[in-house]
Amino acid sequence: MSLILNIFAKTTSILPKSTRIKLTEKLIDKFLDKYAKVKVINEDIITSRRGMPTIYIGNHLSNADGVILNKLLKDNDVAFIAGVKLSKNIVTNLVLETVNTIQITPNTADKQAIKRAINHLNNGGSLFIFPEGTRSRTGSMIPAKKGFLLIAKMAKADLVPMGIEGTEKLLPINTEDMGKESFNYSDINIIIGKPFKLPAKTKENKETWTEFSTEYSMKKIAELLNPKYRGVYK
Repeated sequence: MSLILNIFAKTTSILPKSTRIKLTEKLIDKFLDKYAKVKVINEDIITSRRGMPTIYIGNHLSNADGVILNKLLKDNDVAFIAGVKLSKNIVTNLVLETVNTIQITPNTADKQAIKRAINHLNNGGSLFIFPEGTRSRTGSMIPAKKGFLLIAKMAKADLVPMGIEGTEKLLPINTEDMGKESFNYSDINIIIGKPFKLPAKTKENKETWTEFSTEYSMKKIAELLNPKYRGVYK
């Protein structure tokens, strides 16, 4: 499977971008239709939020997460916050072209990326952020980075938690080369939680607000998941 993707990426690189995107979308749909049995719980929540600026947050298990969630959120004008390293691999860059992304440099104060994210929300769009910042190598939740709080606080948009189960089997992580990852048959559950707002900052919690709000938000995701996926947020 990885060989097919690599050959496809190399042979389509000479095509116009619009044509390349259409072909890539068809190939992705073919793989997902064959290997993934997707069940969505509480889909009415995202349907009701079309046209409403929203920050969706979820756990991250696989490179398949983005393409599955993109299909689910296609009518919500969603942009995914994605690390720049994904664009450096020929296969993952090909997939990125099919998804509206705002690329960010991890572990830095990427002001331009943050500005683009806020502008997208202010213009009526929505964002999807994986607060963990990377795919979990344990198959369960890992400690979140706190960058998503800055965007959420500046935008003052509602957050919607989404729990993802089964994608770690669908497209397992290859630590040596993301382009060599291969699809496998898997049942996928996407569980959508109720919208929430960040806890208010007060004089009493000013010093601990960031840590508390991160924990608070991640537990909103964890409570949607089977206990084996909750990891550090059990």
